[in-house]
Amino acid sequence: QVQLVESGGGLVQPGGSLRLSCVASGFTFSSSGMRWYRQAPGKERELVAYISSTGDSTTYADTVKGRFTISRDNAKNTVYLQMNNAKLEDTAVYYCKRNLYPNWGQGTQVTVSS
Repeated sequence: QVQLVESGGGLVQPGGSLRLSCVASGFTFSSSGMRWYRQAPGKERELVAYISSTGDSTTYADTVKGRFTISRDNAKNTVYLQMNNAKLEDTAVYYCKRNLYPNWGQGTQVTVSS
């Protein structure tokens, strides 16, 4: 079955960096666009970034544009989210998702705090 396993979350100071990873299995990863979402306490889940199956096309939410970078390694069935210049408002649980399908991972907690 489809599995998405996120990792790499933790505590980071404002202005710091963190790299999240999501390892996928159970489907043809190299044929699937992938998305990162996040959900902060008391807020709805929001789309953070998208990457096409080949990695040639990416899009970002305005709130993270210029600070976050989504990438993928199809040989490792892994999608990444590089977070730079972290802000307090980036605190959330981060999830990866296969584009157009309802499967979610368990998420990884990112806390930005001094």
